Amino acid sequence: MGGESTRPGSDPVPLDEELGRVIPVVEAIKKRFPEAVVSVDTYKAKVAEEALGLGVEMINDVSAARFDSAMADVVVRHRCLFVLMHMQGRPKDMQKNPSYRDVVSEVKEFLTERKNYLVEKGLSEDLVVVDPGIGFGKRLEDNLKLISHLDTFSEVAPVLIGPSRKSFIGMILDLPPEERLEGTLSAVAISVFKGARIVRVHDVKEAKRAALVAWEIARCGDRC
Repeated sequence: MGGESTRPGSDPVPLDEELGRVIPVVEAIKKRFPEAVVSVDTYKAKVAEEALGLGVEMINDVSAARFDSAMADVVVRHRCLFVLMHMQGRPKDMQKNPSYRDVVSEVKEFLTERKNYLVEKGLSEDLVVVDPGIGFGKRLEDNLKLISHLDTFSEVAPVLIGPSRKSFIGMILDLPPEERLEGTLSAVAISVFKGARIVRVHDVKEAKRAALVAWEIARCGDRC
């Protein structure tokens, strides 16, 4: 969950407003569903600090701890799972002419550098998760290359990916977000087969079923 949209063209949310959106919801979830594992999306250290204090298990930072210099210290102190994501630019401008020489190698290099930074700050290596940032400063061909080479990023850390209803699916199918379920399930299945360990989706039931089948097929390649 998160209190600030990071979709292309979105404006940043002031700290107090984000806290007001996120913290009461975290409190309610943890009270009603104490067994739930909760991830909070934020690049603000103060939001992360308060959420972790309420028992949140994971912080997902689209800036990979670049936008707030205090973020690394917060996640190290709380010893939480930390998702660091690749993004070219900021949400407001990230889709304005993104360009790469070699998107796979550049994203891997970035994720490796950010992981090393967090580990040097004191975060245990096994608490780091990486996200290549589908749709975050990427062209259609960039997104396709990243998913088709997703196993490359598993060499850095366990991979999280969020392809659900993204614009690259709309470009391929010429469909609006609410009609991208089948395209999303295809991307989810391929991502899991290529090594993704966490998948962020809107349609949880359907995506879980697709992911489980893809996971069993991928596992069979090693043991069947």
